[in-house]
Amino acid sequence: MRTLAELVRLPAALSVLGDTAVGAAASGRPLTGRRLGLPLSSAALYLAGMALNDWADRDLDAVERPERPIPSGRISPGAALGVATTLTGAGLALAALGGGRDSLRVAVPLAAAVWTYDTVLKNTPAAPLGMAVCRGLDVLLGAGSRSARAAAPGAWAMAAHTAGVTTLAQGEVHGTSRVAAGFALTTTAASAALAVLGPARGGWHRAGAVLAAGGYARTVGAAQLTAARDTSAANARAATGVGIRGMIPLQAALVARKGSLAVASALVGLVPLGRRLARRVSQT
Repeated sequence: MRTLAELVRLPAALSVLGDTAVGAAASGRPLTGRRLGLPLSSAALYLAGMALNDWADRDLDAVERPERPIPSGRISPGAALGVATTLTGAGLALAALGGGRDSLRVAVPLAAAVWTYDTVLKNTPAAPLGMAVCRGLDVLLGAGSRSARAAAPGAWAMAAHTAGVTTLAQGEVHGTSRVAAGFALTTTAASAALAVLGPARGGWHRAGAVLAAGGYARTVGAAQLTAARDTSAANARAATGVGIRGMIPLQAALVARKGSLAVASALVGLVPLGRRLARRVSQT
């Protein structure tokens, strides 16, 4: 079970549960009843992408990260591919259960984007864009194809943040650059602005959004600033981990402004849980 948890980067799955909540809040369609299947669909597709990532990178990991499940011999490449395929199927089934054809119209392109990223784009300059598309579609999954326009600002915020984190993640082994870290800082500032600007449901909702966005910008920005000052691989890995967990307060800010303060608070509560789990199983 620990090997499987390492293969799919299990703690990082907490960072995607709020994507569909952002889309749902923007569209005015709460995640209740059958629609609770949508965040589970999001998580399944994310975990599938992690397993597929290790399958696609198995030869490179044998040199750079031999401790990972496949190169260490704890799981075979075929089994890892089977996990990715099974989880993809589960994600699509949960999307159909949670939102029918309206959700499948987003889930199918999302699954295709995940597989394209891992098998084609991951080790190319287009990798940040590919991951950004995945996150943006994940937000739209919570809104459905018919309400995609209303959820677009939240999708852009999550996509921008993801592009920055992915750019830094490319330096986890050999170190990053000041340009990459500066780009990540810029996307963090843009995402924080998108989270607080625009109409809010009420005064308290605006305050909640500002509070969550401030916490997001402070923690994620500080780690990225450290990576910009010292571009070592260790700092790039640390900033990437903080950036993954930082998706949660960003989601909370977006949900607070347009949706429910209770849901936003619940999302913020995932941050310490994710931090504790990350000490046991790596997120990157």
